[in-house]
Amino acid sequence: MSIKRKKLLFVPGFVLVIGLLIYFPGRKHAREHVNLMTAVEDHPLKCASCHLHMIDKGPIASWLNADYYSPLNMAISRDGNTLYVVAQDANELMVVDALKKKVIQHIPVGKYPHSVILSEDGASAFVSNQWADNVMIVDLASASVTDTIPTGNGPSGLSLSIDQKYLYVVNTFSSDLTVINLERKTEVKRLSAGNNPTGIALSPNGEKLYVSSRRAHMVPYGEPTITDVTEFNTSKNRVSATMEIDEAYLMENMAFTPEGDLALISLIRPKNLVPMVQVERGWMMNHGFGVIEQTGQQRIIQFLLDEPNSYYSDPFDILVSNDGKRAFVSSSGVNRISVVNLDSIRSLLQNYPEEELDYLAFDLSFSRHYIEKRIPTGASPKGMVISADGSRLYVANQLDDQVGVIDLNTFENLDPIDLGGPKKLTVARKGRQLFVNAGGTFQNQYSCYTCHPDYHEDGLVYNMAGKDMGRNVTNVQSLREINHTAPFKWNGKNESVYKQDGMRFSTVLTRTEAFSFPDLDALASFILTGIKNPPNLMYNPSGELTAAQLRGKEIFDRTVDNYGNEIPEKGRCVTCHPSPYYSNFSFEDVGTLSESDDTIKFDTPHLNNIFASAPYLHDGRAVTLEEIWTKYGGRDQHGVVNDMTKMQLNDLIAYLNSLGSAELEAKEQEVLKAEIKN
Repeated sequence: MSIKRKKLLFVPGFVLVIGLLIYFPGRKHAREHVNLMTAVEDHPLKCASCHLHMIDKGPIASWLNADYYSPLNMAISRDGNTLYVVAQDANELMVVDALKKKVIQHIPVGKYPHSVILSEDGASAFVSNQWADNVMIVDLASASVTDTIPTGNGPSGLSLSIDQKYLYVVNTFSSDLTVINLERKTEVKRLSAGNNPTGIALSPNGEKLYVSSRRAHMVPYGEPTITDVTEFNTSKNRVSATMEIDEAYLMENMAFTPEGDLALISLIRPKNLVPMVQVERGWMMNHGFGVIEQTGQQRIIQFLLDEPNSYYSDPFDILVSNDGKRAFVSSSGVNRISVVNLDSIRSLLQNYPEEELDYLAFDLSFSRHYIEKRIPTGASPKGMVISADGSRLYVANQLDDQVGVIDLNTFENLDPIDLGGPKKLTVARKGRQLFVNAGGTFQNQYSCYTCHPDYHEDGLVYNMAGKDMGRNVTNVQSLREINHTAPFKWNGKNESVYKQDGMRFSTVLTRTEAFSFPDLDALASFILTGIKNPPNLMYNPSGELTAAQLRGKEIFDRTVDNYGNEIPEKGRCVTCHPSPYYSNFSFEDVGTLSESDDTIKFDTPHLNNIFASAPYLHDGRAVTLEEIWTKYGGRDQHGVVNDMTKMQLNDLIAYLNSLGSAELEAKEQEVLKAEIKN
């Protein structure tokens, strides 16, 4: 055989040997890695499923993903011919011809818009921009923004006074209400409004304004939740009453009947105190609506949307028909609208005593007395409006980029209005659809979104007990920007989102089949790339620290206490919480175990936007950041703090409240490194 031919045979032989060496040991290593990260042994070995679709920035991420509109809320013109749709992900107000079913204008607005309302004359639209802390006034004739008015933090729900002189803006993040004088186009008053409010409703006579909260009061574990509805006197622009709604939370929206006899609230009734092993008995979540009587005894009564074998999770909007005979509730977790017969509700209120109605709020079979119809929708129905003649119901199908159209005479779906979003369903978008849909849980009881509203956390403590009832209660953790913060869970047992939301999730929580492998890939892709922190406009709007925050940073970074003693490395805040994620991704004992906890160390949580995540500690026992070191830090195990003065603690808290997005922190560090290098 010639030397030349030997060389020709050597090349493929060499490639074959190298390939076999890579394939067999490499495949074994890959198999072990995937088994570890997923907690199963049969997840497909597709590196791209995880590593490619977890890229959240750069040209590859741009190529893999698409820019969707994601409609959230709407307003409708008085003649019913034009819809004004808030496209949250596109930062737009879309003008839609309802008759021709086509988008006719795109009006740029602020960052992450939430709600829109029209002036009585139809000449102006008001848009709340939740991540910009302002309201924009849009001239509809010119399709342009004419004024921008600052508000509180996280503006959402909107209402106009009956004389059109005032605009009321619900500030979700700062939990207050901005009153804007429209003649002066400035905020004239700011009033406290519960905890994390969004819903707002003006009575037909214009005398009272209701604002509903989403987050419950901080109560000791074992106590049922209490969430506020705040009543405002519009003639005096001040708080006139606070109503406590027992055993309910996430009250997203409100509505009055046209005659003003009832006020309605969408709500969830959490069963977080009951061990989750009982989920098959219906003891996880119930979903319904509240009724506040405006006459007579003015009772507050709750009614369920659920049935014995089917739940209507994550109610969002609630709307009353023009004739006051029916209410419509959009349940974004199951893609349904429930039609409530309000005359039946009135009859029940008239004929049943309050004690019996309170008992029936636990009866899953009772909804048959007032639920008239269930109407299917597109993906994740949110805000709704009704045409002027009362013949059409329009619903924002957020994750289909459509507006659904329902004939209110037949309760049948008509052809939807396509908003023109991308036709491609990306992996991350599919994951977002799965995240908000309850179809993967037993009897559709809840979605991931139920405990993680706004992809954050709901502020509740849950009994996650398995074999030991009442042990290891846990505070829900935020999902915002967790891409680089593994492991997960307070005990850090889950090395990846795949393990967190795969087999273990189905075993402990959903009581049904685990997500399919493609669905799990999609869900993980969304969680790790699609959930961002809002900008910290409340405590660090400019990116420049205040004097108090700078002093707090010195305390956070300090190595010596007030007496000149060197602080042990584990006693320094910065040791366990280094930027940009403010976590060392390690396990620590900070002396916060309770008698009902197993003896474990805790995975160090990240602190980005920590001001928005009360309550604190693994079991939510600390209502405020201060309580971590005052009530529960007496032995200096959770950092050395007992030498500090009250003013120093205040400064430390001020600095912690200033911490914002990890992405911004990382960018600032890159800029700083570049400046030092140059």
